[in-house]
Amino acid sequence: MLRNAIFALGIAAAAVFVAPTTALAADDLYTPRTPTEPSLSGSSVMSQCIGSVPYINYTVNAVDPDDVLGDAPVSLFITDGTNSVTLALGTLVNDHLSGSVLWPGASANGSTTAPAWTLGSISAELRVNPTLAVALAYPQPAASCMGVPAALPLTEAPTGLAATGSSVPLIALGVGAAAVLGGGALMLKRRQPKH
Repeated sequence: MLRNAIFALGIAAAAVFVAPTTALAADDLYTPRTPTEPSLSGSSVMSQCIGSVPYINYTVNAVDPDDVLGDAPVSLFITDGTNSVTLALGTLVNDHLSGSVLWPGASANGSTTAPAWTLGSISAELRVNPTLAVALAYPQPAASCMGVPAALPLTEAPTGLAATGSSVPLIALGVGAAAVLGGGALMLKRRQPKH
């Protein structure tokens, strides 16, 4: 009888010591879930002249299934490799932000001018953490947009941006006119009577 009681006590004691070990082993199998990294796919920027004033229109769409970003601030970083400027755009609301901002240095009344370096070859990046590289250039034609530095001839496209138009039609017109005049002179010479 005493032997049975000691055996039962031993089993109970063993259960007390084994139970936590078993629970710890089950917890050791737990793997924490890593949140999905957010992205800015589907976001874009575009330059545009509105009433002869240069603006940058932007749409920021964050893909953030685990709500890592929250209501994060958004900025647009612009550089030519030497100079740079960062424009504060606003704050994400429900993973979205859109609107427009004046081109760097420009004003709605045209009293200031865009820095010359922003008219050339630039790169731009939306920054929220993550970041997204976006294509951006001064709105064309630059001559119709206020904010162009006075030193830049308004009849020419800014350095680094594609110029429109071509001198090929004028050359073709000149060659065509010369051919017509030459042909007319040749015909007149043939019609003259021989002496």
